[in-house]
Amino acid sequence: MKLNALWRHSNKLFKHSFALFTLSSLSFAAFAVPLDKSKIQFIGPLAENMQLKPFQTAQSDSIISNLLPQLQLPVANFSVFDKKHSWQPFNKINALTLGGLQALKFNIETTRFSQGTLTLKGIEQGQLFINGELQKADNSSYKLALNNGSHTAIIVAQQVANWHDVILDFAPKTPSDNITLSTSQTKRLSAKQLFDAPTISGLSLAPNSEHYITTTRRFNDKTLNQANNVTELKNTDNQTLYRFEAEQPSNLIWSPDNRFLVYLLNGELKQLNRKNLSIKTLSTRLEGASGFTFYNEHSVIFSWSNPASDKGNDKLTKHYKGLQDRWSYARSVSQVYMLDTQSGLIKTLSQGPLSHSFEDFNNKRGKLLMSRPVVAMQASTHPETELVELDLKSNKLTSLGKFKTFNQAKYANKDVYVVAGPDFKNGAGRALPKEMLANNYDGQLYLLTDGGKNVKALSKQFDPAIGRLSVLNNGDALLKVTEHDTQPLYLFDLSKQRFKKLNTGLDIVEQFSYSNERNIEILLSGTTASSPQQLKRFNISKNTAKIVWDSKPLSYANTQIPTLEEFNFTNKNGVEISGRVYIPNNLDKTKKHPALVYYYGGTSPVTRGFTGRYPFNLWAANGYVVYVIQPTGATGFGQKFSAQHVNAWGNYTSDDIIAGTQAFLNKYNYVDSKKVGNLGASYGGFMTMHLATKTDLFSASISHAGISNLTSYWGEGWWGYLYSGEASKNSFPWNNPELYSKHSPVFNADKVTTPMLLIHGDSDTNVPVGESLTMYTALKLLNKDVELIEYKGANHQIIARDKRFDWWNTMLAYFDKKLKNEPQWWDYLYPND
Repeated sequence: MKLNALWRHSNKLFKHSFALFTLSSLSFAAFAVPLDKSKIQFIGPLAENMQLKPFQTAQSDSIISNLLPQLQLPVANFSVFDKKHSWQPFNKINALTLGGLQALKFNIETTRFSQGTLTLKGIEQGQLFINGELQKADNSSYKLALNNGSHTAIIVAQQVANWHDVILDFAPKTPSDNITLSTSQTKRLSAKQLFDAPTISGLSLAPNSEHYITTTRRFNDKTLNQANNVTELKNTDNQTLYRFEAEQPSNLIWSPDNRFLVYLLNGELKQLNRKNLSIKTLSTRLEGASGFTFYNEHSVIFSWSNPASDKGNDKLTKHYKGLQDRWSYARSVSQVYMLDTQSGLIKTLSQGPLSHSFEDFNNKRGKLLMSRPVVAMQASTHPETELVELDLKSNKLTSLGKFKTFNQAKYANKDVYVVAGPDFKNGAGRALPKEMLANNYDGQLYLLTDGGKNVKALSKQFDPAIGRLSVLNNGDALLKVTEHDTQPLYLFDLSKQRFKKLNTGLDIVEQFSYSNERNIEILLSGTTASSPQQLKRFNISKNTAKIVWDSKPLSYANTQIPTLEEFNFTNKNGVEISGRVYIPNNLDKTKKHPALVYYYGGTSPVTRGFTGRYPFNLWAANGYVVYVIQPTGATGFGQKFSAQHVNAWGNYTSDDIIAGTQAFLNKYNYVDSKKVGNLGASYGGFMTMHLATKTDLFSASISHAGISNLTSYWGEGWWGYLYSGEASKNSFPWNNPELYSKHSPVFNADKVTTPMLLIHGDSDTNVPVGESLTMYTALKLLNKDVELIEYKGANHQIIARDKRFDWWNTMLAYFDKKLKNEPQWWDYLYPND
């Protein structure tokens, strides 16, 4: 129910009597309003013949907790001890007293952060849950703080003397704290849905495609930051044959004869018989082992890491041996081994002071591919990688070449596929004008022939950036690529030298596994920009996909998903810049609305995942029109586009973001041009700071883990010098000081006029927290509007559930304050006292 009218009426009544007081100083209890019983649902009595109520037992909390999920379901009725019960309007209840348990349920809609006190009158023993979380009571009164969104309230009543005397009333804290009771089952998207919904975190398809394995991960209020993982073996009818619930297996692989599933569990290699589900231990004491794969029916290849010795870690000093020594794992060495599953004997396939990474094998030829650094600690922005081939019979090791850019290698019959940047093998993959420097994060596909002597570039005219590479039995390549803002699968036909896009129906293919039958099937998971995760079976010959599992009916039933529109524009150089716009549901386009502009600006596009660290759909559900732009420099749009990232540090990117935002405002005339916020993270955080020195187009800005000083990031960030090897190729503070100073936001901090929030994890190793501290210091000394929030113990990403919710709330609260003139949420999270 709306409370604005009540407040206006109350103002008139009290205006003369309390002329010396402001409205906010009045006790909110004076304005408590009974909630409309017709919009509250009632169910009960549940188990009316129970001898003791839950509160009369030591297990009360557990009993109520077990019932709560059923009460939250959007169903009209359910059974308790074989008796069917139906929800009905609370105002239709005539009973004075009832046995057992009763429950009330109602939906609360808020259009802004709202506070107030909900009081339960007449319920002697009861508990209130909001969105599944138990609320703390103070004499049957509950102080609520509700985010903008849809909220489900459940009241479990254990003892009521007279139901006619039961009244629920709400007293808003201020006149702006409005709530609306709703009977609609449709709700807006919530942060909990996006984070807690079950997702497929691992999958594997058997070689004959008759069985498959999935690991499903989910979170909830009980487990908090601890994920609940369940790994299941299923058949083609999706029936569960075996389940791991407590201890979770890893490194799951299938035997070539399809008889066994092999996995690692607590340092032991186990074998599950697919026919009778018996389990056998193949090997023990394998701590540090990973990457298991069958070489043949009785031999398994794997990597085994021996972490750097702890000896000397208690010293007062650490003597750096090279640039990589900033990495905590730099001195760990990993080698490749082979295990005989019949005897348990393990033999070494690589050795020496250098780590070797397993790439692929060809058991018909008795060959093994490995990669290794040329030297352990290299003083280079482009460390060299050597690709070597091992003959398993003679133990002869042959070098196929040393490369400055290298990602992955796989056998293609007698030849070798390689994924690497355009500069691979002296620029074999370049499709650029001579004067342009290539961006080697733009993955290309090559074929090495004649033992590595010759190379053929296969993707020069193929704009998508090559990511993960798998090779089918016939030598064709299955590729996961970045194509604009999508990550689809492509098939490269080796004989026809042709790329073919697979019609998976997904914008983002997250994981995939394939069979080795003649009629190849692929098991894959992924999302679109507007639909949550699905698990699908894909038939390559038919180029069609079938849904196996869908998270939407499980976690997003009756949920409004914001509308998505494509929005591209042509920049000043005549290049089309891609983008997309998320529009809140039921938006009144006759009014002006705030907007958020998001970008990365680094060497990758902002992909079309349904959710993620930056939840565009959630922002739109909170009333913001969200524009996501893919500015110049990203991979997936062709080599020339990505090469403009090199030695630019914001040049083309900032121009595109500014021009794109202006074009966005011209088209979407219901967006308030004075209420546009912008934000980005990492390189995008750098872009936020950089834009603030170039334009006053934005009304509020958020930089998460941004770079304020290119020199300190280059020297201190764990991967700073490596990333700068591409972003600042051939440029260093001593030979190009203008790049390192002119493009560093802190050197232009005096030009900033936009209010800015800086967010950083205080344990960030990628972009050290000093980058935000430096900018904060500058802006504070310049008396600019700046805030700094550090997340304790957080690295470059905010991962833990509690921190993630707080982080999402912090960003929205800041924009609510600056773009909606609603500071209450921010002040609630960060009070001045």
